[in-house]
Amino acid sequence: MQLKKSDTLIMAVATAFIVANIYYCQPLIVLIADEFHISPAVAGRTSYFTQAGYAVGLLFLVPLGDMLERRKQIVFTTILAVLSLLMAASAKSFAVLQAACFLIGFASCVPQLILPLSAHLSAPEQRGKVVGIIMSGLLIGILASRTLSGFVGDLCGWRSMFYIAAVICLAIVFLIQFRFPQSMPNFDGNYKKLMGSITSLVKQEHVLREASAINFFVFMIFGSFWTNMVLLLANPPYHFESDQIGLFGLAGAAGALTAPLIGKLGDKANPRIAVGYGLAILFLAQVVFYFFSAHLFAFIAGIILLEMGQQAVHVSNQTRVYALNPAARNRLNTVLMTMSFIGAALGSALGLWFWDWQGWGAICIASATMALCGFLIYLLTYKKERIANS
Repeated sequence: MQLKKSDTLIMAVATAFIVANIYYCQPLIVLIADEFHISPAVAGRTSYFTQAGYAVGLLFLVPLGDMLERRKQIVFTTILAVLSLLMAASAKSFAVLQAACFLIGFASCVPQLILPLSAHLSAPEQRGKVVGIIMSGLLIGILASRTLSGFVGDLCGWRSMFYIAAVICLAIVFLIQFRFPQSMPNFDGNYKKLMGSITSLVKQEHVLREASAINFFVFMIFGSFWTNMVLLLANPPYHFESDQIGLFGLAGAAGALTAPLIGKLGDKANPRIAVGYGLAILFLAQVVFYFFSAHLFAFIAGIILLEMGQQAVHVSNQTRVYALNPAARNRLNTVLMTMSFIGAALGSALGLWFWDWQGWGAICIASATMALCGFLIYLLTYKKERIANS
C-alpha cells in the first residue's frame, strides 16, 4: 500500500515523542547530580549510557524489521520503552538510573524502525521528501525534548519527566496499533542469517561504508555538543537553570526544520552534494562556538548552524542508503544508525573528558577535527568514485 499524507504525519509525531526519551536526561544532569551527591560530569554519564543503549538497540532490534511484521515489532518495543522510563523515574541509586537509561536508549530505537517502513511504503519520487518529514519529527523531538525536560525538571523535579514520558509512550502504543499500516517482511531466513547478511551488505555497498563513516564523526560532534552545552550554560558567565538551558533546544529545532527541504532537494539532485556542504557548515559552527561562546546570540546562531549541518549530512546519507536495496532497508539503516550512535555515545564521553581536561575550548577544537575527518572521508571516496566511473 502507498503511504498517505496523514500516515506520514502520524509517523513523524510518533517518531518525535519516542526519540525524545533519549534526550530528556541532558538538561537534568545538574538536578540528578544534586540528588545523588555526585559531580555534574559524573551525572552526565546518563547521556552516553542512553546513547550506547540506542546503538545496541539499533544493532540487534532494527534488523528484525526485515524479518518480522513491522507494526507489531514497533508496538512491543515501545512497551519496553514505557517500562524502562518507569524504572528510571523510580531509581533509588545512580547505578540503577544508569541501567535504566541504557534500557531507555535500547527500546527507543523505534524511530529507526519507522523510517525504513516509511521509505518502503512511499513512492520512489517522494521517498526523500517523506524521509525528510519524518526526520524533521525525529529531530524536533530530539531538540524540543530538552526544552520540555528543562521546564518539567525545574518545576517538578527530574523524576517527573520520566513519568510523563512513560505516559506519552503508552498513548503512542495505541496510536501505532490503530493507525500504522501493516508491512510484511521481505527476508526469508532465521535471525542468525539475518545478522550475518549485514556483514555482506557492508562489504558490497561502498555508499553504505562511506555514509556510515561520515555519520560516525558527525554524530560525535552532535553528542559532544549537547551533553557539554549543559555544563557550559550552568557555569559562568551564564549560570542558567535547567528550564533556561532547555530553551536552547528550540534553537536546534529551527535548524532541524531544514530536513524536509534537504530531502526534497535530494529527490531532484545528487544527495551526496549536500553531505559536503553539511560538513563545511558543521566546521563553521565549531568556529562560532570557540570564539563566541560567551556571546548569547552568536552562541544561538552556532546551534542553528550545527543542526543545519547535521541535517544536511544525515538526511542526505539516509536517502542515499535507502535507495541501495529496498529488501534490506532495515539492515542498511542498522549499519548507518549504529555507527551514528556509537559516534554520539563516544562524543558524549570524550566531550566530558575534554571538559574536565581543558574546558569548552578543547571540546570545540576536537569537534572541528571530527568535521575535518568526515570531510577527508568525503573527498577520498569522491576521488575513488571518479576513478571507478572513468
